[in-house]
Amino acid sequence: MPLGSRKARYALPLLIWSLVGCWGPSPNLSRGEVLFDTCRLCHGSDGLGNPGLQAPAIAGLPQWYIEGQLEKFRTGIRGVRLEDAPGMLMRPSAVALGEERDIEAVAEHVASLSPDRAVSVVLEGQAEAGAATYNGVCSACHGPNANGNEVLGAPPLVLLDAWYMLTQLRNFKTGIRGSHPRDTWGMTMKINAEALSDDDMKDVITYISTLR
Repeated sequence: MPLGSRKARYALPLLIWSLVGCWGPSPNLSRGEVLFDTCRLCHGSDGLGNPGLQAPAIAGLPQWYIEGQLEKFRTGIRGVRLEDAPGMLMRPSAVALGEERDIEAVAEHVASLSPDRAVSVVLEGQAEAGAATYNGVCSACHGPNANGNEVLGAPPLVLLDAWYMLTQLRNFKTGIRGSHPRDTWGMTMKINAEALSDDDMKDVITYISTLR
C-alpha cells in the first residue's frame, strides 16, 4: 500500500476520535450534572427556577458567579440570617459540596444550561424612570446592557427574574445581605440599595427587563 494511502487510512479515525473528544462533555461537567440532582428539587432540572419555592432561575449564569455565590453560602457569608429563609436552605447544599472541585463542577453545569425562557414583567414599574436610575447607579458595574462584569464581580442582571432582583435589593437595603465584612461586592450593593425607594427598585428592574 502506498505511504500516502496508509496515512489517509489512519488520519480519518484519528480525526473522528479528536472531534468526538472535543464535543463530548468534560469529566468535570459530567460530575456537575450528577451533583446538580440536589439542586433540581428547587431550581428545576433545567435550572429555570421556581418562584413558589423562592428559587431563582440560575440557568446560563456565568460559572464564575455561581462559584462565588456557592462559596459565600458555604463559608457563611450568605445564608445565615434568619430573615433569609431561602438563603438558609441554600447553605447546607453548598456545604455538602465538600469534595475538591465540587463547586466548580456544579457551576460549570449550571453555566451550560440554556437560560431561554418566557419572562413576564410582573412589577408595575416605570421603565423610563428606571433607565435614569440604572444608568446613574448600576451601569458602572453591571454594564450598559446589564450583561455583567466578571472583574467587578457584577452578575448579568438580564438573566435574573424580576421578583428575585426585587427581593435581593430589599435584602441589601435592610442588611439581610451585604453586611458581612468579607462580602466586598455585597457591601457596595447595600450602599446603592439604601439610596433606592421601593418604587425606584421596581422602576430599575422594569427597565432591566426591557434589555433582555
